[in-house]
Amino acid sequence: MNQTIEYISPDDLHFDYRNPRIAEFHPTAYTPEKEIIKILWNVMGVEEIVLSIKASGFFTNEPLIVIREDDKNVVLEGNRRLAAVKCIIDPTIADFIGFNKNLVTISPEFRDTLNALPVIFVNDRKDAWKFIGFKHINGPAKWGSYAKAQYVSQIKNEFDIPLEAIASQIGDTHKTVQKLYQGLQVIEQAENLGVFDRTDIQANRLYFSHLYTGLTYEGFRNYIGINGVPFDQAAPVPANKKEELEELLTWIYGSKKKDVAAAVQSQNPDIRRLEAVLQNTEAIHALRDGVPLYQAYEISRPKEETFEQSLLEAKRALQKAHSYQTEGFDGQNESFLRHAASIAKLADELYVAMESKYVAFKDRGKKKRLFEDD
Repeated sequence: MNQTIEYISPDDLHFDYRNPRIAEFHPTAYTPEKEIIKILWNVMGVEEIVLSIKASGFFTNEPLIVIREDDKNVVLEGNRRLAAVKCIIDPTIADFIGFNKNLVTISPEFRDTLNALPVIFVNDRKDAWKFIGFKHINGPAKWGSYAKAQYVSQIKNEFDIPLEAIASQIGDTHKTVQKLYQGLQVIEQAENLGVFDRTDIQANRLYFSHLYTGLTYEGFRNYIGINGVPFDQAAPVPANKKEELEELLTWIYGSKKKDVAAAVQSQNPDIRRLEAVLQNTEAIHALRDGVPLYQAYEISRPKEETFEQSLLEAKRALQKAHSYQTEGFDGQNESFLRHAASIAKLADELYVAMESKYVAFKDRGKKKRLFEDD
């Protein structure tokens, strides 16, 4: 990589819409600069960079890494710093909720020091990948799983760099990088097949960790047929699992076009619940019919396990009610007494039914007296 430092006006430097750290917000080459600044400010901690620059100036020994693409100077490394400088120089560029213009108030003399920023030009993106990976992915401002997956995918698919080499460079285990890569390949394959659209999900951002975590479980992998598929395969899902792939991503992320809410509302416990459902035919059909995930999960569980948990939950609820009865029941509210009577009746009926089964089971092994004419 060329180490010659040049100085370029911030006006002539442009954000990299392919930056893995903002990929989950779906920027394109046509996304306005203001919108990218808003994303960086709200999600990537640009405010901290502003304070640092105001306190110490722009560190010339940390130049931006820039490539010439489509007749533009695109910043591959240093987008947060570029956003901070642009906001300081022209606060009107950040007219969105949450931006404090007083934060970027500076003297004209200080503003003049930011009129040209140090940059190093690279010939292509491959020339810069090792530097960016080593310095940033596991640096002070750690990247999320989706940003890492985007980065790994770009390097693997565009430059044919082995996953093991990428893992070594960014400081993650080979196994982690394999799973990140495969998770994103599943999403991209679904998009290429026309069964998923990242912009169609119900949430305002794609929670990649839901899928990334789910694909570490056997139930998910078997459902879309990727158990045993090499982790570095670009399109891992078999052709005969297209419908299952669409279902899985819809259950995880929902769909605005289909007016389907995501079955997974939080990673814990919903991803584990969904895994259990994916391994039970009756529960899968229930989920397909629109039954909430927690109910489909109950269907998937062994009946004995569900029965025991119900008994224990009822016991705990009654113990709690009993602890409050001294102050919670003054003897005047008859409806409370009726509730207790209904509970007692149900408990008696349940106990009688269970006792009958228990006695019958115990007696099953006993020999009955036999008669000659039997």
